[in-house]
Amino acid sequence: MPPSYDLNKIKFATGEGTFRRAVELYARGKVTQVEEAFGDFTAVVQGTQPYRVSVSVRNYRHGHCTCYVGEKGNLCKHMVALALHMVLNGKPLSAEDKEQRNEIKRSDRREALSDEELAAVKASITEAMKYIKPYSDPSRTWFANQDSLQEGCNRLRAIISDLPVHPQTAVLLVNLMNRLEKKLSVSGIDDSNGIVGSFVGELIGLLEEFAQIDHACIDAFEALCGNDAFGWKESLVRMLDERDIH
Repeated sequence: MPPSYDLNKIKFATGEGTFRRAVELYARGKVTQVEEAFGDFTAVVQGTQPYRVSVSVRNYRHGHCTCYVGEKGNLCKHMVALALHMVLNGKPLSAEDKEQRNEIKRSDRREALSDEELAAVKASITEAMKYIKPYSDPSRTWFANQDSLQEGCNRLRAIISDLPVHPQTAVLLVNLMNRLEKKLSVSGIDDSNGIVGSFVGELIGLLEEFAQIDHACIDAFEALCGNDAFGWKESLVRMLDERDIH
C-alpha cells in the first residue's frame, strides 16, 4: 500500500534539523530491511547502532523507533528516513528534494505572472492556508495544531519564494497578509508560539524589499490602511504615506 503522504508533506511538516539528518541517512542507504504489515512500514535504520523503526502508512509522524528520541514518543530522524524511503521508492534525492523552505527568500524574477500562473498561485495559497486553522480540541492535540500552523507557513514560504518582484505579486502578498490577520483575529487560532506572527514578519520584510526594488509595488499597500489589529502594517503604511508626501 502506498503511503498517504508525499515528499512535500514530509518537507513542510518536519523540523529543519530532523529533516536534514534524515536526508543524510536515506541518501547513505541506511534504511534497510523495509517491510509493510498491518498498516505500518517497518525497517532497520543504521544510526550509531541499528534501530528498529516503524511509521504509519497514513501518517509518518505516528510510529516508533528504538533510539532515545523515539523511545520518548517523539518524531526522530530514523522515522523520517524511513518515510522518505517509502515516498521515494529508494530513488535518489535531487537538490530540490533536499531543500526545505523554512524562511522566505526573494526571487530574482521580475516579470508578471500569466493569468494561468496567477490562478495556480492563488489556488496553492488557499490550499496552504487550510493548515492555519483554529485550535479548539482537547489539550493533548495542541502540539499537533502547532505543527499544522508550522506546515502551513512553510508551504506559504515555498510558494512566495518563487514569486517575481512585481506590483501584481505585491497585491497578492498584501491580500495574504490581510487574510492572515483576519484568521488570527476572528478564527480562534492559537499563535502563542508566534509561528504565524514570525511568518508575517518575513512577509513584511519581503514587501519592503519589493518596494525598494520597484516603487510601483507601494501602490498595493493602500489595501493595508485602516484597522491594524496586530501592528503589523505600520512600516508598509509609512512607506505609502512618505511616497504620497513626496
